[in-house]
This record gives sequence, C-alpha cells and structure tokens, in this order.
Amino acid sequence: MNLKEQFAKQLIIYRKDSNFSQEKLAELANIHRTYISQIERGLKSPTLEVIFSLCSALSIKPSEFIKGIENGLSN
Repeated sequence: MNLKEQFAKQLIIYRKDSNFSQEKLAELANIHRTYISQIERGLKSPTLEVIFSLCSALSIKPSEFIKGIENGLSN
C-alpha cells in the first residue's frame, strides 16, 4: 500500500469511528466535500494545513494520525 492509499485508509477509519459523513467532516474541517472524497480515493494529497484541519475536526492529534499511517505502511 502506498502513502496516499494508507492516508486514505486512515482518514476513512477515523471518519467512520467519529460517525461522520464526508459532508459532516468537510463542514467541520471547512473544506469541500468533494475534496474529502478525492483524498479518500487516493486521488489527492492533502496539504499540511488540510491535515491539521481534518485532525481538528476529528478531535485527534496530527501526530496520532500520522503514527497510524506509519504503522500501516510498516505492515
């Protein structure tokens, strides 16, 4: 699994664990819903600013999110 795919997988897990739709997450993160969809499908790579916005909306630390990605890549 490449980095984009692992990021997407991690985002989907956290979004679903929070019981958020793509629309709700987009609203809370102040980004467009189609961008969430593109990230989750591995079509786009988010900027650092977007990563922090997503993590804030999901109430997790960016370092925790990145650690999950790292763990997925090492498996």
